[in-house]
Amino acid sequence: MTEPTPLSPAGLPAPTSHRRGTLWGVSLGPGDPGLITRAAWAALQRRDVAWAYPARSGKTPSYALDIATRAGLAPPEQHSLLLFPMTHDGEKLARAWLKAAHTLLPWLQAGRDVLFLVEGDASTYATFGHLARTVKALDAEVPVQVLAGVNSFTAACAQAGVPFAEQDDTVAIVPAAYGLSAVDRLLPDFDTLVLMKIKPLLDELLDWLQRRGLLAGAHFIERVGAPDERRVSGADLLALRGTRVSYLSLLLVKNPGRVRGERIKGCLKKSATPAPATPSLLDPT
Repeated sequence: MTEPTPLSPAGLPAPTSHRRGTLWGVSLGPGDPGLITRAAWAALQRRDVAWAYPARSGKTPSYALDIATRAGLAPPEQHSLLLFPMTHDGEKLARAWLKAAHTLLPWLQAGRDVLFLVEGDASTYATFGHLARTVKALDAEVPVQVLAGVNSFTAACAQAGVPFAEQDDTVAIVPAAYGLSAVDRLLPDFDTLVLMKIKPLLDELLDWLQRRGLLAGAHFIERVGAPDERRVSGADLLALRGTRVSYLSLLLVKNPGRVRGERIKGCLKKSATPAPATPSLLDPT
């Protein structure tokens, strides 16, 4: 009896040995295995693939792999831990990405799909983009695909019971590395601020929230969806001063005092001049 042709996560025939395998960015959600999408779940059932998953060091377990493990999933026969150090040193990062890419290339060039496991969403502040660009630089024929997932800040809003955005609310997603001055400049124009990677600036951010009268609408969420998730809201946030928090922490800040300017009524009104889009401040690294 002829074996059925294995399918890729997109429902297409899996690559054979005469062509490159696909590098998949498989989004697992921020921590709760229940937030793994059906598409990602189907991809992770395949046994004809290799898995790769990131960690900050050889002594630090992979958070992405932990999500899959808590979902009851086991790696296929071929799998590899890839190191992505927590540093702003461009040369060290480039070396890590190159080493990771060289680890995956033999599988890809042999026609095997590689699933790179990513916590949250693979296109949002993830290592996958760096890895994919490095792989493509080494071999432009390697296809790259992303399976979208739930990101940490929408999951955090759900856990905190607050809307991410309503109607024509404006939202800014800001890595705290830009500093308090950047956050303060954005405040008048946004209803919701999502402050990412807050660990180094937590005490300063708490002082800023208190000074600006924003504590009542602020929520701290650490390792959202994980068994050790921690949430602190309102004035209780001040108890976090001087404490250690996880890198996987964020602040949601609702700004009830934002003054809204004139807005165009009716998206089909051709005579109106469209207002310029207000961009989110994204991490260029």
